[in-house]
Amino acid sequence: MKNLRRQFLDRSFLRGQFDARSSNAASDERIAIANQTNNRKKGKETDKSGLFCRVRDVFRIIAQRTARTLGTAWAFCAAVAVIFIWGATGPTFHYSDTWQLIINTGTTIVTFLMVFLIQNTQNRDAKAVHLKLDELIRALKGARNNLVDLEGLSDEELKKLETEFIRIRKKAEQAEKPAKGVSEIQSAQSF
Repeated sequence: MKNLRRQFLDRSFLRGQFDARSSNAASDERIAIANQTNNRKKGKETDKSGLFCRVRDVFRIIAQRTARTLGTAWAFCAAVAVIFIWGATGPTFHYSDTWQLIINTGTTIVTFLMVFLIQNTQNRDAKAVHLKLDELIRALKGARNNLVDLEGLSDEELKKLETEFIRIRKKAEQAEKPAKGVSEIQSAQSF
């Protein structure tokens, strides 16, 4: 399924059919992005960027792998085992300050590092979802293109949009109620 979708998107980008409204420059940019993504997946790095880009890429890979690994049941079991082992060694070390300091320092360091890893992974996932939704909104006829890139709006603008959608939902519910009542009356009359 993924391969079919990727083939469709690749062909659509290459033929320029994905969005007839876009300019050639935007189409070329999408093709370049698609090619870079495909090259990265195949292990062919096309850009020989500076140190910062390489560090960012290494961090991204480490963050994704760490989040994937530590989000498993086995990682949770390992953490519980560490706590049990630490607790079991308490009598051996007479519940000393050093014994307590070990677990406090360890958990603090792990928590501190995990905040950055989790935040990086969530930011990437959220950005990918936003980009996919933006592309769907942009590609659909009848969709309001001004809804693309909503994450850049201010809180007040988002509140106005939320109010508008609540109003639209209530209007749809009111339009649905009379139709629902008519169908209930018709079904009651049929008995």
